[in-house]
Amino acid sequence: MVDVVVVGSGKIGSTIARLLADTGDYHVTVVDRSAEHLAAVEAGPAISTVCLDIADEVALASLLFGKFAVLSAAPFQLTLNIAKAAAKAGVHYLDLTEDVESTRQVKLIAETANTAFIPQSGLAPGFISIVASDLARKFSSLDSVRLRVGALPQFPSNALNYNLTWSTDGVINEYIQPCEAIINGKLVEVPALEEREEFSLDGVTYEAFNTSGGLGTLCETLSGRVRTLNYRTIRYPGHAAIMKALLHDLALRHRRDVLKDVLEHALPATLQDVVIVFVTVSGQRDGRFMQETYANKIYSTEIGGRMTSAIQVTTASSICTVLDLLAGGKLPTRGFVRQEDIGLDAFLGNRFGVYYRQAEVARGYRPPVAA
Repeated sequence: MVDVVVVGSGKIGSTIARLLADTGDYHVTVVDRSAEHLAAVEAGPAISTVCLDIADEVALASLLFGKFAVLSAAPFQLTLNIAKAAAKAGVHYLDLTEDVESTRQVKLIAETANTAFIPQSGLAPGFISIVASDLARKFSSLDSVRLRVGALPQFPSNALNYNLTWSTDGVINEYIQPCEAIINGKLVEVPALEEREEFSLDGVTYEAFNTSGGLGTLCETLSGRVRTLNYRTIRYPGHAAIMKALLHDLALRHRRDVLKDVLEHALPATLQDVVIVFVTVSGQRDGRFMQETYANKIYSTEIGGRMTSAIQVTTASSICTVLDLLAGGKLPTRGFVRQEDIGLDAFLGNRFGVYYRQAEVARGYRPPVAA
């Protein structure tokens, strides 16, 4: 039995706990500072709960001591505290953050750690980097790598064409912070919500625009090898214009608490969502200028008898896959581990990768035999 701790008992944290516990191979301790949130977790023989102030680094380290790993599903502001506690306790560390500065700090901690530190193990950053890296390996030289991801309502019904399916703090942060990119071979920062484009997939029109954090460590990994590298979030047309008005014209970028309150009271959550993953790589292969694209749609599904949104499924199954590969000895067990160090076949061949494979089978993709 592999003993792990999941920090955060929200939608993603509770889904991670259910996925791991259902295998019979993991015991999960779910930690949160809110007793009310913990009460909603379905505790059982393989899931226990602990109410603890996550900001208390010493108390958290004491709880982590002797465990195999800690998985952070907490807000990005707490990432550094959890990573420091993991290093003190000598346990492996995984998180879901899209915050660039937090990941830089985690990387510094990993330099002197005796265990593996694997941040950004969700959908984007995370799985999207694994896909991009897999496609890039098929080219002798690269020209462009373009990553597009979105979690969207299947049935939009408001002017923003959006429902809250992810952390509100996380969404606001990625709409505000500078975005890394490579343009003409040079690493640059570009503003969020800009460089809007439109594309169609399966007859539906979408827009995509710059947001922060989705590239993970790809800029560093592909530096000097690619002319163009960028990441953009997918939404339905019209979303970016309204968010720019709220953040810039009404200056709510400086009053995040106000914007968060407005969004959470005006936009309902939904379990009827779809996650779109769209990666295009071009470059030289066999003496020709070629392009290859990975396109996938993942819908909400049932997990353990409970309907679970697509963003919960993809995010939770991704970090569970990375943990499972680590526990199975298929990833480095010390230092900083990048998502692009994980092979796509290994990811999809893992028992948690099935939530990505189901959609791919419908598109004619033949997944590797499960490990």
